[in-house]
Amino acid sequence: MIAVLLLVILCLEVNSTFTILGSSLDVEWHEWKTKHGKTYDENEENLRRAVWEKNFKMIELHNWEYLQGKHDFTMAMNAFGDLNNTEFRKTMAGFRRQRIKRRRIFQDHLFLSVPKQVNWREQGYVTPVKSQGHCASSWAFSATGALEGQMFKKTRKLNALSEQNLLDCMEFNVTHSCSGGFMQSAFQYVRDNGGLATEESYPYQGHAMECRYQAKNSAANVKDFVQIPGHEEALMKAVANVGPISVAIDARHSSFQFYESGIYYEPKCKRVHQNHAVLVVGYGFEGEESDGNSYWLVKNSWGEEWGIKGYMKIAKDWNNHCGIATHATYPIV
Repeated sequence: MIAVLLLVILCLEVNSTFTILGSSLDVEWHEWKTKHGKTYDENEENLRRAVWEKNFKMIELHNWEYLQGKHDFTMAMNAFGDLNNTEFRKTMAGFRRQRIKRRRIFQDHLFLSVPKQVNWREQGYVTPVKSQGHCASSWAFSATGALEGQMFKKTRKLNALSEQNLLDCMEFNVTHSCSGGFMQSAFQYVRDNGGLATEESYPYQGHAMECRYQAKNSAANVKDFVQIPGHEEALMKAVANVGPISVAIDARHSSFQFYESGIYYEPKCKRVHQNHAVLVVGYGFEGEESDGNSYWLVKNSWGEEWGIKGYMKIAKDWNNHCGIATHATYPIV
């Protein structure tokens, strides 16, 4: 108890923005519920409160360690605060690799040099951040993001494309659309279907429904898709020369769940345990390039309240951190 008290006092000395919290955290709990529209029955209230408090204290400790130079990123309480990590992984991820018979391989040896920094948002290739809700459909958002970018590159028109079209109309939609999928399978569907609807004509519902695709509402097509060799140099060349790229990462960790800002590096991240699909829209570095502060700029599908208004900077050139280059792919339009 004394050690904990000393930790709190030291925390206050380091950062005056930290506040002394009552032992019950009642005020913070009720403010958080109001902000995110959370209501529970009496039994669930106690359970969710306990989970939330554990997460709250973990975030505070991490940010104190950040101030001591132990981390390069901060964490923050968000709408996922009442979910334990197991629940979070089940509902908020969505990458599930599937067998694809046909694919092209990206010829990275053809590109000898690339820019030091790239940001496709600044070039008009990227639609606003979306939210997948409590459906493990990140694969669909990653796929539409890559396709939106390639269609803009071809037509100079940026249209938000329909993830719901993919959830409803792909073969596995009844039982698996909210249980994970594969971006290349989505590209294959669009190719076979002859198009993909706009978001406006086919809005997102967050669960599978009857297929309602109409060709008149299509704003994209796919001729083929490309797999990128599973290393960061090839991914960098693809991002620089092609545009936004669909990737899968290991997002199983609480540090990812509550990421707020900075360059994300998680020692527990694995290169072979990808469970979440995102979109790489660029890369760059903070400070001096030689300081090892390079990052991938990633668009997520958890809304703008998560991370850097829906984005993340994840450590680049750190031995394929979190497996970001392992399952990289993009469509040809």
